[in-house]
Amino acid sequence: MILSLAILVFVTVQRVGELVLAARNTRRLLAQGGVETGQEHYPLIVGLHTAWLAGLWWLGWNEPPDLAWLAVYALLQGLRAWTLLTLGSRWTTRIITVPGEPPVQRGPYRFLRHPNYVVVAAEIIVLPLVFGLTAFGAVFFLLNASVLWIRIQAEEAAWRDTREAHGG
Repeated sequence: MILSLAILVFVTVQRVGELVLAARNTRRLLAQGGVETGQEHYPLIVGLHTAWLAGLWWLGWNEPPDLAWLAVYALLQGLRAWTLLTLGSRWTTRIITVPGEPPVQRGPYRFLRHPNYVVVAAEIIVLPLVFGLTAFGAVFFLLNASVLWIRIQAEEAAWRDTREAHGG
């Protein structure tokens, strides 16, 4: 139970810290002339992730963690860190394009178009598996996939619009 609580505290603190970082980066990007798109679906993302984390606290806090799945989750954290470090001050939870700045093409972005979304999708199912919450993980994986489909369409359109506006 103590390890389960420690895991949930870690994930909660991590997510809150990321929201603080994302807000700072968002303000900076907008101040540089960045353009935000996809605002209409953003509340869906926030609601989904809030419900996922709240559900993990409600259902998983006293479940013995599966250490094999926890190791997989730890590996995902390495990929998450690589992605965030690669994007640096361009990382945010919103879709913001800055005119004249092309999409990042280094780090994990050399191999995948949307590595952050791959990591998030994996985390959405893997962390519930740490607590033996298979059905919970499957439901949230499918919900997240639906929201990511909307998100990726909006992000691709934003980059297309940015390239077209600047002769790219």
